[in-house]
Amino acid sequence: MNKRVFNTLLCSSLRSLHSHSKFSPHHLRPISTSSEDNTLEGLIHPDDPFFHDSSPPTTCLTNEYSFLRNTLINSTSHSSPNLDDSSGECSSNDEEVALMSNAIRNCNDGFGIETQKSFRRFRGRLSEKLVIQVMNRVKNPELCVRFFLWAGRQIGYAHTPQVYNELLDVMGCGGGDGRVPNKLLREIRDDDKELLHKLLNFLIQKCCRNGLWNMALEELGRLKDLGYKASRTTYNALVRVFLEAGKLDTAYLVHKEMSNSGFVMDGYTLSCFAYTLCKAGRCRDALTLIETEAFVPDTVFYNRMITGLCEASLFEEAMGILDRMRSNSCIPNVVTYRILLSGCLRKGQLGRCKRILTTMITEGCYPNRDMFNSLVHAYCKSGDYSYAYKLSKKMPKCGCRPGYLLYNILIGSICSNEELPSSDVLELAEKAYDEMLDSGVVLNKVNVSNFARCLCGAGKFDKAFKIICEMMSKGFIPDDSTYSKVIGFLCDASKVEKAFSLFEEMKRNGVVPSVYTYTILIDSFCKAGLIQQAHKWFDEMLRDGCTPNVVTYTALIHAYLKARKVFDANKLFEMMLLEGCKPNVVTYTALIDGHCKAGQIEKACQIYARMRGDVETSDMDMYFQLDDNDCERPNVITYGALVDGLCKANRVKQARELLDTMSTQGCVPNQIVYDALIDGFCKAGKLEDAQEVFAKMSENGYSPNLYTYSSLIDCLFRDKRLDLVLRVLSKMQESSCAPNVVIYTEMIDGLCKVGKTDEAYKLMLKMEEKGCCPNVVTYTAMIDGFGKSGKIEQCLEILRDMCSKDCAPNFITYRVLINHCCSFGLLDEAHRLLDEMKQTYWPRHISSHRKVIEGFSREFIASIGLLDEMSENESVPVDSLYRILIDNFVRAGKLEVALNLFEEISSSPIPAVGNKYLYTSLIESLSLANKVDKAFELYANMVSKNVVPELSTFVHLIKGLTRVGKWQEALQLSDSICQMDIHWLYDEETRAN
Repeated sequence: MNKRVFNTLLCSSLRSLHSHSKFSPHHLRPISTSSEDNTLEGLIHPDDPFFHDSSPPTTCLTNEYSFLRNTLINSTSHSSPNLDDSSGECSSNDEEVALMSNAIRNCNDGFGIETQKSFRRFRGRLSEKLVIQVMNRVKNPELCVRFFLWAGRQIGYAHTPQVYNELLDVMGCGGGDGRVPNKLLREIRDDDKELLHKLLNFLIQKCCRNGLWNMALEELGRLKDLGYKASRTTYNALVRVFLEAGKLDTAYLVHKEMSNSGFVMDGYTLSCFAYTLCKAGRCRDALTLIETEAFVPDTVFYNRMITGLCEASLFEEAMGILDRMRSNSCIPNVVTYRILLSGCLRKGQLGRCKRILTTMITEGCYPNRDMFNSLVHAYCKSGDYSYAYKLSKKMPKCGCRPGYLLYNILIGSICSNEELPSSDVLELAEKAYDEMLDSGVVLNKVNVSNFARCLCGAGKFDKAFKIICEMMSKGFIPDDSTYSKVIGFLCDASKVEKAFSLFEEMKRNGVVPSVYTYTILIDSFCKAGLIQQAHKWFDEMLRDGCTPNVVTYTALIHAYLKARKVFDANKLFEMMLLEGCKPNVVTYTALIDGHCKAGQIEKACQIYARMRGDVETSDMDMYFQLDDNDCERPNVITYGALVDGLCKANRVKQARELLDTMSTQGCVPNQIVYDALIDGFCKAGKLEDAQEVFAKMSENGYSPNLYTYSSLIDCLFRDKRLDLVLRVLSKMQESSCAPNVVIYTEMIDGLCKVGKTDEAYKLMLKMEEKGCCPNVVTYTAMIDGFGKSGKIEQCLEILRDMCSKDCAPNFITYRVLINHCCSFGLLDEAHRLLDEMKQTYWPRHISSHRKVIEGFSREFIASIGLLDEMSENESVPVDSLYRILIDNFVRAGKLEVALNLFEEISSSPIPAVGNKYLYTSLIESLSLANKVDKAFELYANMVSKNVVPELSTFVHLIKGLTRVGKWQEALQLSDSICQMDIHWLYDEETRAN
């Protein structure tokens, strides 16, 4: 040792001696160097082998004052009269650590007598922290062991568990093979056998705490080989580590050895054993173990057992433990019930949860808010929204009020599903919402949108709008996304007017619409046929600096093409390209579909061919100006649009070839493509081809739907293949595809057309039995069938039946029935029906007429003579009814009624040219009835309305004059006709005359 270091050590020793000089020797309690007196009461288990026999005075403290033990022992172990509270304490301690560790590392005698003598001045400063820091710096296992042994012999200091832990770390426990070298253990045994006993027990416990059960077993074996016994604490630690490792059998063996050694498990270890046995489904073994240990469980112990049983889904056994608790005067607490509820919730035992909750509340144990939230979430997830709502009503009685989370869970669960909730479930959400408002709570942004969507789906559009306003009053600020979603819901429900109002409200609230909002509105209004308003919003977007995207352009272009406004569509497409907005496959698909619907099937085919890169046509250059080399390839929707267009243009062969092209291009046809092709073949009368596609569709995994069956049935009836219709119906039943009103109506109409009206009527009754109500088209087809079969009474009966079932007849129904009544001479009934029709339905405009005939097949419309009349510009075909009635009243000789009907139709806004036939027919009838004066009045009225008479009209007038003997007037009229420079177009009637 050099002189400088020696002087430093000497000065430190002198200071130490001076600081001790104020204490008399008798003030120092004699402490044995043997480890038997170095107890650590309160820090470790009383049965720990480190400390036996004698104890410091603190062990005499009663349990009431046990909290003082740690304080007293810590003050004994860690304090020293040599340490002051000056600010230099930390630096002084660091200096001592440095001095001691350097001295140990530099000692020449291996921490021999000379080194120990030099360390005497540090004895009064020894503490847990100091010893640990020195060993941590020295790191040398052999030197640390010797320092540890020296420190343990010093008066006023005792090793703590932390010191033992540090020594074991330095000795190599947990590193390499994890085993402490035997030579170090032998050195400790040679110094103090009992100390080694304690160290080995501590080593086993340390392995257990680290989960190293295999190493703990090896150390237990070494402990026994050295002639030592494990302590109670060690056995408890071993039992716990094997339980945690799931090695129940080994834990039992350790417990058996422990019992043979005269030890019993502590309460915590026994509770772990019981928990593990219960979790393994061995509840009886757990109870037997408790009896063997003569242990009296408390509530906490039973709760551990119930936890294990719940994790094993043994809920009956868990309830049995609950009963045992009560029989042993151990009262279940709120934790007991929460464990049961949590276990049942995790395993989906919701029925049991209800019983537990009822018992729990009855016994005065109330769930907290978190448990209520979990319960509500579980019942909502299971679809039991009614009970979830009842739980929210129970919360105030249990001392907690529903909060933000619960209301959002309840309303969000009801409204977040893609399928709309039923009316009663939605009503629960509305009740919860009203209660939420009273509590001053708001929904989050997602739930506001979902709730509004469900209300819109239920037709409660005003309430959906009101919700947004109420949330705003509570501080919730809807953004563009929220407004856009609600606007989208309204548009999907065809409530475009309300969507427009909400959009205006959005702008008034200062929320700037995004391209997404504008696009929703533009697309929805385009689909509703309101293209002009859609284009106004498009212009507004541009004016406000909101750049349209490809979806916006595509929606408008498609709408213009469907409306046959190809020029406007092309103009918009050019603008799209100028703005650098690249068309995508959806755009090109919209172009193909739009051109098909506009009747320009060739252009649609050219666009498709250009997409595939097959042809170069200058006509299509405008659509492919951007990235011509990287053109969008057609997808299944593109093919579907073109197949549908080709089929509707009666080019089914080309459509069938397109199906084969799809397969070669690796594009798998979907249900829509197959349905369009089947429908096309059916309408073209190619049943065998339709059946072939039907078989191909089934082979590729697609099941026929109502649309598929509808096409086949319609075709089969047209071909009078009733036998195959029955096979199709059987196929539908096998596929659990119940016919809808369209299919039933097709079958009823088909049966009527082949004269099987009785079977058709039975089918109509059958569809009602099946819960499918006939509509106006169904009833009208049945009326027409009975009429053509001569069963006029049944026709009138069906009219009365449909009216009694709140199915109002429309214009076509009246037209068919009036026509049949006239055919059977029931003119008064026909006249009554006309009066009834005028009170209930009187189409004033061609658009109204078009709406009326929706749902009827083209063949049916043609069969009753409406197809040609529809093509007349703004011509309302109601005059055909008057023509039928007037003709029949004329034939019946009731000219007065016929004239009254004619005056009525003449006063209507129907163009006079539409009454030309009526004028001619009435003039002829009046002439034949010798009412020439009235015939000439009618002729004058005809001319005044610029209706050009036919030659036959003059012939009838001349004949009428001759009938009443007015030959002179007849000759004058005949001469006048001859003087006219008119090239007459003779009709068949004139030629006959």
